[in-house]
Amino acid sequence: MVDMQVSIGDVVLANPVMPGSGTFAEGMASVFDLNRLGAIVTKTITDDIREGNPPPRLAEYRDATLFSIGIPSKGVKYYLEETLAHYRDYSTPVVASISATTVEGFGALAAKLARSGVVAIEANVSCPNLKKDGKAFGMDPEATYQVVRAMKTAVDLPVWPKMTPNASDVIGVAQAAEAAGADAIVASNALLAMGIDVETRRPRVANLMGGLTGRATKPVMLRFAYQCANAVSIPVIGCGGISSAEDAIEYLLAGVCAVQVGTANFVSPNAMPDIIDGIEQYCLRHGVARVSDLVGAMIPAAPVPLTVSQSESAEAPVSGALGGASGTFAG
Repeated sequence: MVDMQVSIGDVVLANPVMPGSGTFAEGMASVFDLNRLGAIVTKTITDDIREGNPPPRLAEYRDATLFSIGIPSKGVKYYLEETLAHYRDYSTPVVASISATTVEGFGALAAKLARSGVVAIEANVSCPNLKKDGKAFGMDPEATYQVVRAMKTAVDLPVWPKMTPNASDVIGVAQAAEAAGADAIVASNALLAMGIDVETRRPRVANLMGGLTGRATKPVMLRFAYQCANAVSIPVIGCGGISSAEDAIEYLLAGVCAVQVGTANFVSPNAMPDIIDGIEQYCLRHGVARVSDLVGAMIPAAPVPLTVSQSESAEAPVSGALGGASGTFAG
């Protein structure tokens, strides 16, 4: 029997699998038992009511999807009275995902969730910061620091900032979040992308740009999660392109302690239960007693010795294609 339990700081989960925010709703209870999940991450909410972006909001590709939803929200009052009421019938811990346009807004919204029963709050720092000309909080280490500090000051709950891979200094942002008191990091939100319909010559999503998700993004997002896990000492939750147990195990081996499944939930509503079962079966096949033993257990590649002909033909030594956890090019 495999011990599937994992810990994200003080939050203990029955297994390492949870949905990504915005890819899961109450209706999933008619598909599978929600008690099977490690946690439930609810759709991102804002304090006020929002309609979101105009349609079209998504464009499908062979192995990826371009989303430009715009965080539609029914507001915090509806969330507290209606959404959370549904999940109280289950033992699975609930994580709230929130968004705001100012640092103060993040703190104020977090405070309203203080006694709601959620076990942690995920901060969607990919949203625009109105005081920084619309630049996303997660693009800037200082802005990310301020958001986390505001939330930690406002509420005595674990705070998990959800990173953006579009920052120029992803390691700096992750370290700033840790310095501000973040209890874990979610790595990460979607890649900024766009598409054009060549027949109509119009953008494939009305907002022109959106977030690219799905299987095709996994190698990039896995690299991002690995970098974050090696840059901070707090837990990292990995997400991006996970559609199978093998994908989830890759993330665990790279150093994350849990995973979020997103786009795969739209392709197959049973994706998460199947991934949980697959992880357990993998552990049984490989004699792994605890799934937590997989975290960071990747075996580094053995160096390939140069042959005489290779060493003679080389004009200059090359010092690694990707340097360490920073992932910067060297040589």
